Amino acid sequence: MKQDFGSRFEFLDQNGTFRFMNPFNIHELYLPLCNEAGLMSSVTPALHGDIKTDQHHFIMQPVTIEDLHNSKASRNFWFHVHGEGAWSAAGNSARQNSLIYDGSYEITRTVEAGLLWHKLTYHDSSSALTSEILSFVPVNEDRVEVMYVTVINSGSKDVCVTPTSAIPLYGRSADNVRDHRHVTSLVNRIGLHRYGVSMKPVIVFDERGHRYNHTIFFVFGCEQDGTLPVGSIPSAHDFIGKAGSYDWPEAVAGNAGLQEYAGEQLNGRECVGALRFRDAVLSPGDQKDYIILIGTCDDSANTDTVFERYNTKDKVMKLLQANKDHWNSIANSTTYGSGLKDFSNWMKWVNIQPVLRKIYGCSFLPHHDYGKGGRGWRDLWQDCLSLIIGDPDGVRDLLITNFGGVRVDGTNATIIGTKTGEFVADRNNIARVWMDHGCWPYITTKLYIDQSGDFSILLERQPYFRDSLVMRAAQRDVLWKDSQGLNLKTKDGGIYQGTVLEHLLVQHLCAFFNVGGHNMIRLEGADWNDTLDMAREHGESVAFSALYAGNLISLWGLLLKMKEELGIDRIEVFQELKLLLDSISGETQYNKPEYKISQLAAYLEAVNTSIAGTKAFVEIADLSRDLRVKGEWLNKRIREYEWIRTASGDGFFNGYYNNEGQRVDGEHEGEVIMNLTAQVFTAMYGLATDEQVAAGYQSCRRYLKDASTGGYRLNTDLGSNRLNFGRCFSFAYGEKENGSVFCHMVVIYSYALYKRGFVHEAYEVFRSLYDLSSDVEKSGIYPGIPEYFNLSGKGMYHYLTGSASWTSLLVLTEMYGVRGEYGELVIEPKLMAEQFDHDGRALVSAWFAGRKVNVKYQNSKRLDYLDYMIAKAAVNGIDISGMIRDGVVRIPKDIGRAETNQGKADLDIVLELG
Repeated sequence: MKQDFGSRFEFLDQNGTFRFMNPFNIHELYLPLCNEAGLMSSVTPALHGDIKTDQHHFIMQPVTIEDLHNSKASRNFWFHVHGEGAWSAAGNSARQNSLIYDGSYEITRTVEAGLLWHKLTYHDSSSALTSEILSFVPVNEDRVEVMYVTVINSGSKDVCVTPTSAIPLYGRSADNVRDHRHVTSLVNRIGLHRYGVSMKPVIVFDERGHRYNHTIFFVFGCEQDGTLPVGSIPSAHDFIGKAGSYDWPEAVAGNAGLQEYAGEQLNGRECVGALRFRDAVLSPGDQKDYIILIGTCDDSANTDTVFERYNTKDKVMKLLQANKDHWNSIANSTTYGSGLKDFSNWMKWVNIQPVLRKIYGCSFLPHHDYGKGGRGWRDLWQDCLSLIIGDPDGVRDLLITNFGGVRVDGTNATIIGTKTGEFVADRNNIARVWMDHGCWPYITTKLYIDQSGDFSILLERQPYFRDSLVMRAAQRDVLWKDSQGLNLKTKDGGIYQGTVLEHLLVQHLCAFFNVGGHNMIRLEGADWNDTLDMAREHGESVAFSALYAGNLISLWGLLLKMKEELGIDRIEVFQELKLLLDSISGETQYNKPEYKISQLAAYLEAVNTSIAGTKAFVEIADLSRDLRVKGEWLNKRIREYEWIRTASGDGFFNGYYNNEGQRVDGEHEGEVIMNLTAQVFTAMYGLATDEQVAAGYQSCRRYLKDASTGGYRLNTDLGSNRLNFGRCFSFAYGEKENGSVFCHMVVIYSYALYKRGFVHEAYEVFRSLYDLSSDVEKSGIYPGIPEYFNLSGKGMYHYLTGSASWTSLLVLTEMYGVRGEYGELVIEPKLMAEQFDHDGRALVSAWFAGRKVNVKYQNSKRLDYLDYMIAKAAVNGIDISGMIRDGVVRIPKDIGRAETNQGKADLDIVLELG
């Protein structure tokens, strides 16, 4: 009979540390372990998971989520118990796994983890031994994962054990799992060290041109006091044996002596870090500790140095504490006090997720969208939202550099390299354009300006990206060569540099004119939903046309404020851009798609391979008016032509047109088709009227809210195989972009509702995600927010998702109401009664304009939103109640900074009956 594990999850402190007793899905739970030196690991409760530095340097064999179910090549540490047999400290042996189904044995497997460390405690009643295995990656320059193994005699008799580590070394590219797997092992050279084994392939196997290899992969170890292993069994095949496996290796099961393997051929073999330690006799209550290092370096002379940094318990524990301090400082950049159970700890894990994606990209955890490394353009900008909240000053240079990925035709590089400012044109050598990409740089830059008050960033200069793709990736310039560089040049061969503002204008103006037959912006390769990829010719995205419209109107206001702040009346742009500023010099015909298409065509032809380099001056008043006219026209068009009423009276916005030019959303043959994205961006910036926002929310509840999970789906079921729209609809309904509870867009919907003042509705949407994430029995994930929840409520693609940045933005700036507006500090809480603790307090601590801002809300009667108002406000004990206007506290930049104390501002906000 299968054992009932009786899983239990609990937080242990205020630093996000948690304990999970007997996790029920040990092969799908995983925790990231990493550092900014480039080591990236994942570890499950059975110590599965891989370790790597990039796509071509996997220390352990690459795994996907499915490999975690059946891969036996995991981290392991064995004890041959004399008189009893082999016992895995990770509980990962053929015999111990079989005990799960034997009701006569008790098994206890406990995970205790924090930011970012993992400890497995294991015991089963078949043995007197109890083990603890602590895993972490030091936050230093080393590319090393540390395993600290403790074994305890929890029985009543002496036990004699022979310890052996077992870490399979892969040491090559992920591509070699299927491409020359055996042949690439022939280039391996195994090295024997007094403290372990190393493997160095002599070449990097690449049929396009083999190269000498300089990377060493290793497993080193010692006892807690530095006592070295007595030897090793480095050949994987020798260690496993002819009839064995990694979950029952013959070298351990038979307790073979090292002399049996002396003189074996090691070159050209698969390698395992099987380090044999001296026998130990454990009396009841005794324990022994072992240190295992799994890593890589580029110089054999460094191996002694690396080993000596970790060769005692004291050294390892100091590095562990440094690890905890580092990740806690990131998680605590913004902290919350809440009456909502576990919310503060949950947000600490959300806070680190954008940093994890900066390190891992989208490719290096068991769930991954694409497996070759790097982040996408959208990821780059949305991750910066969270970084800005943490430290806007530290993000300034990064933002400027990122604009170097924009092309002059309004498109951009789609893959971000590992180095800052490194861009790649397209993935898998497929030329395509995601029509939403131009939206995100403005949203991120606007947040930076709001949080810092730094308008000068708009006038910083940066080149444009240039490669062989031209005319919005519709053509290739066959004369262009990589040797010419990756920057747009002028006719005379010089590299052109334009302002950040100019880059933003290029992205939005090109998009505005790039329309289809219904006068909405063309879908092209896809929008935010990457799987809407089969409507390149005639598809249109109403949803993101709404977001572009909102950005255009926001840009209008930003320009007028910039004029006031910087005292300038005009800006310069490259001459060709004036072709798209058509309302300044003449009449427009925006109601005619052919007019807009011809305007864009003329511009694209003018900038096809280079630009003249001639500057033109534009008055800010004229430019802002042009942007406002475009934005308001687009708003009006969507509001009038894309609003849908069903036969039953439900109302919502259409989101798309497919490749046959047909409207996707609405009532079709009695079935209502609806998508969430269109309701999000029509609401966010004011396009939808209040009545339309309210009706759209009710339609979402009726058609998109899932009865079993309580979450909001991305879309209703459109049916399968709609290849006139996208591959999405070949996915099983309820999975990923086809009808799952897709957290990213659900969070943005909550954010949009908050911005529009629909606070109760916004909180209900947010709470649906928080409850799903917190229900470990259903979600099956550690704390944090995943990319999506499937039909059964299982959290999928954890950690590496834009959902986290938007959650951080939503919670701080809208829910807790601490935000910037052009550098002013604005306090406007939108908290529900249950979010205040039993004393009526809610707390938030965050960075703003270079100083720590600590806000304490006092709601003594625990009033609900709309029942309270801000009655009193003070900064560092100084009353500022006079700054309360219309229920909002606004602290100007100069006053706010003058009243701080040692770089800190303590705000006390009293909420009373309104």
